[in-house]
Parts: sequence; C-alpha cells; structure tokens
Amino acid sequence: MPNVLVLNASYEPLGVVPVRRALILLLHDKAVSLEDSGLLMRSSSTQIPAPSVVRLKRFVRIPYRANVPLTRRALFARDGGRCAYCGGVATSVDHVIPRSRGGAHAWENVVAACRRCNHVKADRHVAELGWRLRHQPAPPSGLAWRIIGTGHRDPRWLPYLRPYGVGEEAPVVECR
Repeated sequence: MPNVLVLNASYEPLGVVPVRRALILLLHDKAVSLEDSGLLMRSSSTQIPAPSVVRLKRFVRIPYRANVPLTRRALFARDGGRCAYCGGVATSVDHVIPRSRGGAHAWENVVAACRRCNHVKADRHVAELGWRLRHQPAPPSGLAWRIIGTGHRDPRWLPYLRPYGVGEEAPVVECR
C-alpha cells in the first residue's frame, strides 16, 4: 500500500500516513485530496481514488522540535546523495574530523562520501590531504526533514516540499 503525505491547513508538511488512514480522514471530511496516486480503492458500493497528498481542513498546532535525528537516510537526503569531497555518488558516511581524533558523531561533523574518497581519507583530517568540502556540514532545518527522514518519497510530493528546502539535487560530477 502506498503512503500519503499529510499537509496542515497552511500547506506545511506534517507527516506520512498509510493510505488507509488518509482515506479515513477524507471520508470523515477532515481532509481534502490534493493529488491522487492513480489507484482506486473499492468497496461494495463505491470507489474512491487513493490520495497521494492530502491537506487537513483545520490547522493543527505542532510543538517545535529543534533537532532532527541523525540517520543515514537523513544524511544522504541532506547531501543530495553526493560525495562532500568530489561530488560523485555517495555510498558511505564519513566523519570530517575522525572519531579516533576526537570528532563527534554530529550533523556538523558527518558528511556523505563516495567509497574512494572515504578510503583515501581514512583516518586523516581534510586539511592533511589538501582537500576542501563542497559545503559546510550543518544540521538540516525545516518541517520537511521529518518526512524525508522516514524514507518514504513520492515524486508527486516534491511541489509541496520544495518551499521547505527539499528536492533540490546537487549536480552530478564523476568521482576522480
């Protein structure tokens, strides 16, 4: 079963729910379907197009969460799936300041890296190799990171997530 993006009445992303929960919101007149997934949900007397994006009719207040959990999936989403050193396709996680040299496992010290760069860098500082980071690592911000961190992505969701800084891809560069 597909998952459905739920937006607040103000079009802010709230979360991802199963299609069954989204249909219940629609049938109880608590939400409006903005995008259809192309599937039809049938009962004995009716059929309803399964939604891909729904918007709540009433505004729901959400408590502010300052920190986004550091997960591999969220890290690759933040870095656009690209190596922080060469811009190639990232396949591993690297600590800018190695943990063996006192580096923390935190957003400010962790980047996505390709296998070759991670192997060459090994247990050294970036400055020792004369390398530069393509961007300074920082914790992601914005409401949409709660959705991207879940790993559920649908291309129909991008127009609703772009105002919150999600969906811009880094240019593809071959690894050296």
